[in-house]
Amino acid sequence: MTVRTRFAPSPTGMLHIGGVRTALFSWLYAKHHGGTFILRVEDTDRERSTDEATQVILDGMQWLGLKADEGPYYQTRRMDRYREVINQWLAEGKAYRCYCTKEELDALRAKQMAEKQNPRYDGRCRDCAEHRDDVPYVVRFKNPLDGAVVVDDQVHGRVVFENTQLDDLIIARSDGTPTYNFCVVVDDSDMQITHVMRGDDHLNNTPRQINMLRALGATPPVYAHLPMILGADGAKLSKRHGAVSVLQYQEEGYLPSALLNYLVRLGWSHGDQEVFTLDEMIQYFDIKDVNKSASAFNPEKLLWLNQQHIMQAPVSALAAGLREQLALLGVQTEDQVLLEGVANILRERAKTLKEMAQTGLYFFREFDAYEEKAAKKNLTAEALPILDGLIQSLQALPEWKAVAIHEVITAVSAQFAVGMGKVAQPLRVAACGSGVSPPIDTTVELLGCSLTLARLQRARRFIAG
Repeated sequence: MTVRTRFAPSPTGMLHIGGVRTALFSWLYAKHHGGTFILRVEDTDRERSTDEATQVILDGMQWLGLKADEGPYYQTRRMDRYREVINQWLAEGKAYRCYCTKEELDALRAKQMAEKQNPRYDGRCRDCAEHRDDVPYVVRFKNPLDGAVVVDDQVHGRVVFENTQLDDLIIARSDGTPTYNFCVVVDDSDMQITHVMRGDDHLNNTPRQINMLRALGATPPVYAHLPMILGADGAKLSKRHGAVSVLQYQEEGYLPSALLNYLVRLGWSHGDQEVFTLDEMIQYFDIKDVNKSASAFNPEKLLWLNQQHIMQAPVSALAAGLREQLALLGVQTEDQVLLEGVANILRERAKTLKEMAQTGLYFFREFDAYEEKAAKKNLTAEALPILDGLIQSLQALPEWKAVAIHEVITAVSAQFAVGMGKVAQPLRVAACGSGVSPPIDTTVELLGCSLTLARLQRARRFIAG
């Protein structure tokens, strides 16, 4: 059997991390088994579906690198197929027209609740042969009246649903549009889906869908209903916990590899390993290892993992992300050598690419002012001759390299009989605007000769002023 999985989001809101984890698990399972991963946009809810949300799904999947082998498919482009199945089922007696009015259904529900019964449609139109074209109707699926549906769920184990507890589901509304549960069934059958991974809030839909799949003559897929992701406080995940659009993580400077690494560990594990490459995730992932209990979202853990991935990422990838973050700060640069150099010396200091861009901004544009405390301590009258000594020695360097710059700092320190810090710190504040930077010799090499000398002259004027 060739494994075929699908990720089937509804574009009624932004793609959040819960949906991304579902997509990731489905993608990993397909890749682990050499199968096919399908992207299907379930956009039948035209009132709530938006083009913007659809684009976020596509952009988010692209940023994450979760490339679909097939799709994207759109349910709104398959309406003829859904109508074909509905008409076929009506002809075969597997579905029927229901003429009950809203008032009748409301009265039925009220009566059942008053009698402490589970509210459900009682099938009063099930065996009605009369076809009334002048009366609005919905189409209902004839659910089996006896027996049970057994779901051998890969996460929750064996779950049994009695058919007597399942009423006849509406598969077409009075305006003729098909309903969600019905479209899913036709799609999973037509697309030959073998494994369905989705949130466990869909578990109650599964027996109805299995019965409809059997009515189509299809073999139901293997199901795995994933536990919810909760906030650290145990409440349902919301914006305050981090349930934001996946693209916001891109804007905040997270690496897609880090976000995927974090999400794969929400409910799944491989020994005590915490940091995974994508290849390792594909190699080790098995849906049977997913925990059935809910997982808590921990933004601090995600931040830690992001830094681990920044430290291990190819410098070219960091440079590309740094360029994007600089653009958000109004800085446009195509200097690949500088971008890679800055990314390389800041990778162990920055937890996000956004932080890397903010702290390394002085490499790409002039800073507005000196950090007040650092300037007050280091840009003093006593530092003026040291700055002059640095200017004289640096501009005489035949080669602008970190080693040579370090030798200049050492020589100026000896010339004025002061500690290295008395030379390095004024140079750092003059060159970077603050008292904190990567190693100053490497920093100055990246800044370049002209810019470094210009900033030393600026520091002289600051002291004189």
